[in-house]
Amino acid sequence: MSSNRKIPAIFYRSASGDEPVRDWLKSLEKLDRQAIGEDIAYVKYKWPIGKPRVDHLRGPIWEVRSKIGNRIARVLFAVEHAEIILLHGFIKKTRQTNPADIELATKRLKEWINGQGN
Repeated sequence: MSSNRKIPAIFYRSASGDEPVRDWLKSLEKLDRQAIGEDIAYVKYKWPIGKPRVDHLRGPIWEVRSKIGNRIARVLFAVEHAEIILLHGFIKKTRQTNPADIELATKRLKEWINGQGN
């Protein structure tokens, strides 16, 4: 059930301090970045939601589905401790999400969870 409270979205940060989703978003054109940001904001206020905006991929990994121009963008995320952790972002090149993208998001989630105790 959705409420009026938003769930915060945070960027995954690697041990070296990199924020790959933030860096990827910065590399995009402004309108593309805005469209993806609006989709993420929508998810923050409406979570939990499903298609067409969000889809479950595998285990704890979900995707925000964005259309930018004639391209499809995805931001993979997980929800932990009432926060959306933005794990991986990319422009989709094939109909099915590449398993390597899901594995990368899963790996980053494990790092994030393990790093919470530091």
